[in-house]
Formats: sequence, structure tokens, C-alpha cells
Amino acid sequence: MELAITGMSCANCVRAVERTLLKKTPGVIAATINFATEKGSIEYLPHQITPAEIAAAIKKAGYTVVQPSMDALEDVESAARAAEVREQTRKFWIGVVFTLPLFILSMSRDFALVGAWASATYVNWLMLMMALPVQFYVGWDYYVGAWKSLKNGSANMDVLVAMGSSVAFFYSLAVLLNPVFGEHVYFETAAMIITLIKLGKLLEARAKSQTSAAIKKLIGLQPKTARVIRDGVESDIAIESVIVGDVIIIRPGEKMPVDGRVIEGESAVDESMLTGESLPVHKQKGDSVIGATLNKQGLLKIKATKVGAETALAQIIRLVQEAQGSKAPIQHLADRVSSVFVPAIIVIAIITLLIWWLGVGTDFTTGMIRMVAVLVIACPCALGLATPTAIMVGTGKGATQGILFKNSEALEQAHQLNTIVLDKTGTITTGQPRVTDIILGQTEFDENEILRLAASAERGSEHPLGEAIVQTALERHLSLIEPQKFEAISGKGILATVENQQMALGNQQLIEKTEFLQSEINRLQAEAKTVIRVAIDNQPVGLIAVADTIKEGSKEAVAEMHHLGLQVILLTGDNQATAEAIAKEVGIDRALAGVLPDGKANEIKELQKTGLVAMVGDGINDAPALAQADVGIAIGTGTDVAMETADLTLMRGDLRAVPQAIILSTATMRIIKQNLLWAFGYNILLVPIAMGALYPFESLPMMLRFLHPALAAGAMAFSSVSVVMNSLRLRKRV
Repeated sequence: MELAITGMSCANCVRAVERTLLKKTPGVIAATINFATEKGSIEYLPHQITPAEIAAAIKKAGYTVVQPSMDALEDVESAARAAEVREQTRKFWIGVVFTLPLFILSMSRDFALVGAWASATYVNWLMLMMALPVQFYVGWDYYVGAWKSLKNGSANMDVLVAMGSSVAFFYSLAVLLNPVFGEHVYFETAAMIITLIKLGKLLEARAKSQTSAAIKKLIGLQPKTARVIRDGVESDIAIESVIVGDVIIIRPGEKMPVDGRVIEGESAVDESMLTGESLPVHKQKGDSVIGATLNKQGLLKIKATKVGAETALAQIIRLVQEAQGSKAPIQHLADRVSSVFVPAIIVIAIITLLIWWLGVGTDFTTGMIRMVAVLVIACPCALGLATPTAIMVGTGKGATQGILFKNSEALEQAHQLNTIVLDKTGTITTGQPRVTDIILGQTEFDENEILRLAASAERGSEHPLGEAIVQTALERHLSLIEPQKFEAISGKGILATVENQQMALGNQQLIEKTEFLQSEINRLQAEAKTVIRVAIDNQPVGLIAVADTIKEGSKEAVAEMHHLGLQVILLTGDNQATAEAIAKEVGIDRALAGVLPDGKANEIKELQKTGLVAMVGDGINDAPALAQADVGIAIGTGTDVAMETADLTLMRGDLRAVPQAIILSTATMRIIKQNLLWAFGYNILLVPIAMGALYPFESLPMMLRFLHPALAAGAMAFSSVSVVMNSLRLRKRV
């Protein structure tokens, strides 16, 4: 099940939830929690535990669970995130109201900009009064989060913020109550830490909401009502009330409310919002339509075939959400670092205090300020956000282009590919071949009779070549009959009984008399035509040549793959001559022909010895190869089996989407690496500065030699926001 989980402040919270589910909740067998999406994907055994008990376990760990309804496509997480932004905004401005005058008063006193009255004891008490609501109202979230984290046996960002601000606040309170502890109070420091970090969390929450913009756009595509005809009465009903079999009217300019099949009318339908294809698609009686696509011209009547969570739009949304919620392999390094990050920072902060207080010989206050700076400048959030925010934006961007990644591992691997293997029929070609030649041998049958018998035999076939023969026979108005027997032999052809005659249609492996019309076979194959041998009662009687046209964009796609440095290979069950002719026409490097479906996976396995391989296909026979490939890419116009097996689905049958997907993967991985470099580099560079590593260098500005905790808090807030904003660049760059 999928859950929205709120209340997590950094990657350590993610680990706490995962540990709670995997180690303390019997019946849960897998749990992947994503900090950026605030979602969890959980696998469980229903006879051992219920969804309600899983949600209760998460709540007991201190986090809030939201369970969205996919049937209604409600964006509940978005509403929860909007509520979080409102709460963060309100608390931030309350913090500003009290912190700003506190900061101005403190700085004016420190720089002697005001009179002697500012040094009076009552001014310190006034500062305490201004700091109290910031510390224990605006900053209460950090205390709660720290307590939850420690209770779960971990330490998150809230622990660092709570410790840093509390040290400054309670030290100042001790000074106020007993001057023996010192003279200077740091209430403004505690308040500034909380208010600046609250600003960072607010900006982060707003930026994170933008990373899910693609999902929101997809959810917003579906119309709210449908115009349905029931019992002869036309009425508008809520989209949730539409059932399979309903007849729906769609006028020009309206969206398809559900998936269906056209039963009346013709129109051009804009499918760009789901497929990325800009040209409208002509629809007529018998054609299928996808929910949320736009009817551009004529009036259509459709019969609903899929509704609710079964529609293509719902499946796409679910696929994108699952991809966004999955963890890319590159994230594991950040997770391992995050698990020890906060304890390590606490130890470093204590060491800093001891060095400056006892080692260097300065006073306790100097050591304390340095310790606070170390606590609040360290940022585990940036590490937790570096990968998932980029994955969210990358997969969302892909969805708007009709490129659907099944998981983030596929998104990561796509940019490392060395070889692209392409199926022929339906992938490079249109998959709608036409009969071009009928060659007769020594037989009493004429051309039309051979075609009639062959088409009758092929009526039980779903192969495109068989459908082409049947279509040509129907166009010639030949009378076809049902075969008495029918058997499809994978990769070879068919056997059938028609009018008590034994029909065989297929390739050389099925009909072995290779010398029959061999010169004609060679000529047809040289023209990139597929030759189907026809035998009646075990005697070859003729040849039927079928040609498949190259898809628009196939040549450009192959050229772009070469530009990306990829080797491109054609893998087909067709004969070598036809395969080589097709390969030459579109610019493919080499062709592997005559490969049966069960042999395609073995060919992929051989190619994998020299690097990562992607397989692009659309048919059931491609499923084993798609599964074997490092990245299986299914053409969305193909079969459900192919798309289910693949790691990546292209919603439109255009090969140009393959290099687009690779470019998107490359750009996403570049952003992830930049984010991780920033997250690691930020902490590696600034934590030592906060410790005082630059203090001996007198030529440097004092703000670097003695980093004030308020500046440290500002830097910490900026680090997380910068990672998210860098990820958002993907929306415009690809």
C-alpha cells in the first residue's frame, strides 16, 4: 500500500519510520519511505497485519499518516502539504514579530548605539519575554521532533536545532538569574536560530510542493463530470458515478471523462497531455480513446471501458508516484552517512566546546558560541533531499513527455547504457504491413484462390503479417471461411485446415523446400519485404510478400542515439535480408535476424557482456528480452504484457522518445550528483569553519573567523532550499 507520511524533518526520520516498520511491526516485509515526496511504499502480509495497524505503528513512532483514495484520484498529500506551508508561514511570521525587535535591541546595545539604559537588568528580562514565544511556540516543533527521534533510537535534524537554540537560551537564562555565569545574554541568538531555520523549512516546503507539480497536473486533467445517456435520457453526472458500459457524449472542446471506445462520430483528439505527441489523432467508430484527452472537432459518442483507478490516467499517476517513491541506488551512500551524521556532529560540537574552553584557554562563552554554531550549521536535510527531489522532478518531467519510468533505478541506469536493441515490427516499423506481391508456383490455383485460402487460414492469427493477408483479401471482396483447425508455431508460422486442405504459411523453418522460387525470394527480401511461403497439402504453391513501412521519426531517433554514443542493433525474427534492408534504411549498426522469441533474451545476455543494454519492443514475444535487458523499454502502443515487463514505457509509438528518455536520465543524474556534491561539500567545508578552523588567519573577515550562530542557522536553512531549487531546474532544462 501507499501512504502519505508527514512530520519528517530529515533523512534520519525516514530511517526511523523504516526501522519501526521492518523491525518492530510483524507482517511488514518491505518498506521504502521517501523524504522528498513524504510517501511510503509498504509491502505486508494481510493475514498478519492490517493497513490500520501499520498506520497505527507509524503514528506511535510520532509521525502523521494520510491515506489518499486512488479511486477518486484525490491529491490528499497536496492538501496536507498546503496545510504544512500555512502552519510554517504563520509560525515564521510570529517568529519575525518577536525576533526582529529583539535582534535590533541586542545589536544596538552591543555596538553602543543606544544609551546606558540598554544595559539595565530589566532590558535582559524584556529580551527573555520576547525570546520565550519564539523558543517554546515557534520552536516547539523542534523539541517534539527531537523527542520523537530520540525515542525511536535515532537523532535527526530537530535534535541539532533543539540543542543549539536551547544551549544559547538556557545559558542566557542562567546569566540572567545568576551573574556568576557571565554578563552577556544570547536570547537573540536562540531566537534568530529558530526563526531563520523556520524560514528555511518554509521555503523548502514551498519548493518541495513544486517538485510534485507534474502529478498535480496529471490529477487535474480529469474532468469532474460526464454527460451520460441512460435509459434514453441525457444527463451530467459526477465522474465517480460513471460505470463500465455507460454511453457518454463528448462535444468539441471537452475532455474524455474515462477510457472508452468510439461507437459513433469522428473527430481529432489531442492526446499530447499524456503522450507528448503534439499532432491530434484521428478517431472514428471502433477506435479507443483515453480519459483526459481533448476532443478537438466533432461530436463523439463513446462506450466506457475503464473507469476510476483502472483508467490509463490513473495507471500513469500510480506509476509516476511509485517511481517517485522508490529509492535510486545512488541514494544509499547518503542514507548511510545520514545514519551517523547527527551523532557525529554532536560529538564534534562537544569537542569544539572543550577545545575553545579548556584547550585554547578562552572563556566558556566563546566555546559555547562555537559549539552552537557547529550544531546549527550542520544539515542532514540536504543529504536526504539531494536524490529524491531530483527523481521527483525527473520522473514528473518524463510523464509530461509521455515517458514513464517504473522506478528510479531505471532512471539512474538509462544514462549508463552502451547498446540499444530495437525490435522491428511495431517498433521501427508501423506494425501494419500490406501485401505487395503474390507469386505463384506450379499450381492449378490462381492468385485470388491462393489469397482466399491463405486469408482463411490466417483468420485465427493475431500476427500483423496474418492480419495484412486477411485485410487484402477483404479489400478484394473474397469470401473467407473459418479454418477447421488452427495452430500458431512461434517464430515459424501457422498450420491450419481450410476446406479439408492442409495449409501451411510461414518461413523457411516451417516450409523446408528452400529451392522453391528462390530467385523470387531473394529479390523480394532485397526489397525489405517479408516473404511468406504458402504450402497446400505439404506442397509449396506460392509466395506472399508483405512489406511494413518505417515509422515516422525512426531514422531521426537512430541518428540521435548514435549522437549520444550508443551502439544500435536490430533484433528480429525476420530473415536476414529483410532485417539488413531495414537496418540500412534507418541507419542501424547491425542486424540480428531469424531470432525466435525464446532466443531474444539469450542475445541480450550476450550483448550484456560488453556493457549495459536496453531493449525496445512492443509485443508479447519481446517480454523475455525486455525482462533480461538492463533497461527494458516498451512502446506504449504495444501489448500490456510488454509494458508490464519493461522498466520504462513510452506512451507514444515514436522511437524519438528513446533518446529523450536517455537525455532526461543524464540530466537527472547530473542534478543528483550536483546536489550530493553540494550537500557533502557544504558540511565538510562549513562545519570546520564553525569550529573555528579559520580563526588563526587574521587577514580573513571576522565573520568567517568567528562564525556567529545566527549566520550558521541562515547557512543551514539555505543548504536545503538550494538542493530543492537546483532539482527544480530540470523542469526547464530538459
